[in-house]
This record gives sequence, C-alpha cells and structure tokens, in this order.
Amino acid sequence: MEELDPVVALVAIDLQKGIAAAPTVHPMADIVERTARLARAFRRRGLPVVWVNVAGRAPGRTDAVQPQFAFPPDFAELLPELDRQPGDLVVTKQRWGAFIGTELDGLLCERSVTQILLTGVATSKGVESTARSAFDLGYNVAFVTDAMTDREAGPHAHCVETMFPRMGETVKTDELLTLLDA
Repeated sequence: MEELDPVVALVAIDLQKGIAAAPTVHPMADIVERTARLARAFRRRGLPVVWVNVAGRAPGRTDAVQPQFAFPPDFAELLPELDRQPGDLVVTKQRWGAFIGTELDGLLCERSVTQILLTGVATSKGVESTARSAFDLGYNVAFVTDAMTDREAGPHAHCVETMFPRMGETVKTDELLTLLDA
C-alpha cells in the first residue's frame, strides 16, 4: 500500500467480549493492541474510528448446525482495552457483514469517507463480509492483516492471501502508522 485517501476510516469488526473469549489463530491481545494503536492514530488526525459489534444472527436457514442460545448480557460489549472514545462511532449488526441492515454506509458518506481500513475478527466472516459490501459500494478497501484473526488458520490464510488482494490493498499496522504520519 502506497497511499491513503484524504478521508479514510478505521473500521474494527467484532472486537467484543462475547467473540474475543473464543480461541483464535493469532493471540487476541495482539489484535486488540494493534487496533487500539491505530484508533489512537486515526483520532489524532481527526479521522473516523468505527467500532462494529454483533448482537444477533441473520434469520436465514443453513445446513450447518447453529446452536440456539441466548447471548450473555455483556456479549456485544466492546473490549475495554480498545479505549473507545466519545467521538468514536459504534455500529451494531445482526449479520456477518457491517453494511447490510445498519447505518454504516450513511455514517461514512456523511463524513466523506472514500476508503476504509479493516481490522478485527473473524477474518473469513465479519471482516470479509464487510469488505465485500464495501467493495461493492465503491469504497477503497484496505486490510490491516496483522490486526485481524480467525478461528481457523486455513480460512484466515485464504482471505489474506487470495481474496483480500482482489478486493483491495493489504498493509501491516506499522506500515499504516507510517502512512498516517506522512
């Protein structure tokens, strides 16, 4: 990645208590720390920070066994280590992707955002689904690949190595921080 659009937003997917408690390929503490560093850098530059959490499921039927359970009361709470600030945006979704059925597109358009930088969990579900919608809506999409993880190594690698380069650009946290400073 060589440049950022003039108005870029950080969009962090599902870094919440109910999701972060599950095992992941990469240590969740590293993903959260990198995303928090990026959020601080975006805020210093007056750029939007969007925290996306999930509080339900899409209603469609699937062949996969979907255990029915009630989400614990704190399931959708953002992780405190992210240090959410009053000016940050929060979008709650009911599906894998953050655009369908939410106000995310409108919030980004109001702020003249043309590019989103994605972090979060799970790479092959929430991150990829959000990226596909963003790409279809015409956003320039970039993936902070060392600030995302998945439950399984195979789907994570497939997204990072095969799918994401077809939808946008990939970047590491330190590279992005350098671009933000330029």
